[in-house]
Amino acid sequence: MPLLHTHACVLLAMPQRNSDFDAAPLRRVVVLFMVLASLWPAPRLASAEEGWSLEAEGALFYTDDVGLYSATRRLGRDGDPTQPAIDSKLTNQGSDVVFEPMVDITRSVTNNLGQLDLNVQGEGFIFTENPEFTHGTLRLQATQALSSMTRVQARFSYAPNQFLGDNEERQSGQELDMAEKLTSYIWSMRLIHDVTPDLSVHLFGRYGLRRYNDSFSERNMDFWTIGPHVEWRVAPKIKLGLSYHYERGLAEGRTRPQFEDDTSYINHYLSWDVDVELTERLSLLTAVHYEYNIWTSDLAGDERNGAHENIYAGELTLAYRLTDAIQGFGLVQRSSRKESFESNAFENTNVGIGLSARF
Repeated sequence: MPLLHTHACVLLAMPQRNSDFDAAPLRRVVVLFMVLASLWPAPRLASAEEGWSLEAEGALFYTDDVGLYSATRRLGRDGDPTQPAIDSKLTNQGSDVVFEPMVDITRSVTNNLGQLDLNVQGEGFIFTENPEFTHGTLRLQATQALSSMTRVQARFSYAPNQFLGDNEERQSGQELDMAEKLTSYIWSMRLIHDVTPDLSVHLFGRYGLRRYNDSFSERNMDFWTIGPHVEWRVAPKIKLGLSYHYERGLAEGRTRPQFEDDTSYINHYLSWDVDVELTERLSLLTAVHYEYNIWTSDLAGDERNGAHENIYAGELTLAYRLTDAIQGFGLVQRSSRKESFESNAFENTNVGIGLSARF
């Protein structure tokens, strides 16, 4: 069964509603990656797992806050849970209907070490009433088996020109409302070891760059993450997952005190999930995520000086297998984030239905 805790849309086929976005370089990267996969040397040993596979998915969501939607959708352990700082001006931006299609292409071959899976995935979010929030990501991934029980996975994710909303800039000294935009580059590694057929442990690490448009460049961020994941099938029809991440982020604002805007942080992230096969065709997938952000700013005029943030999120998915290759699903997500210097928490609810297919 495909993982449904994160859903995505196709970057390569996205409409060009935002004039700043140019998908051509990403298309060239994808084409090059897949050409290299197709030219991989012929394997010495035949394997039933070799060849090409395709997964496609489409989902339609209602959200009550377009400003928080993307951050909530990425809160899963396999997404990008530590999203950039979200100021109060970026919340309560109204509701919308969001379409998320996804295409995932994998080329599997066998080499001297074992099976190698080369994967390309296009993803993003298409907003129907607020097209300025439409954006996408590209993911390139390689998973190499080292033995029958151990695998190593390398991944690169690229999310260009994401519009976060209109925010108060600090650089002019006039606190003008300007569009805040973000591009993220993330490299990650995962070492996966099957302790038993029912118990798998992962060591996860990543390094990332978040780069803002010029008006908010003091928020440019370098960050790194490390943490363990555990997946345990406690019964034939019940699977548990538990994850912890420690992350450190350093923003340019810490060296530019004149802007009083240092979003550097220490982050503790916990996630646990339970997947239950209710019947032969119907499954229930649940997950709960928690983040504790410790803002490390020491700038006297910065509202984040000595502050912290709590983020809670939960999700529930019902998946029904229509055929061996086609599955329908419905899901609900709810998140709440509270800054210590804000009087109220900011909440977001997303409800969606979708269909996925494997070929």
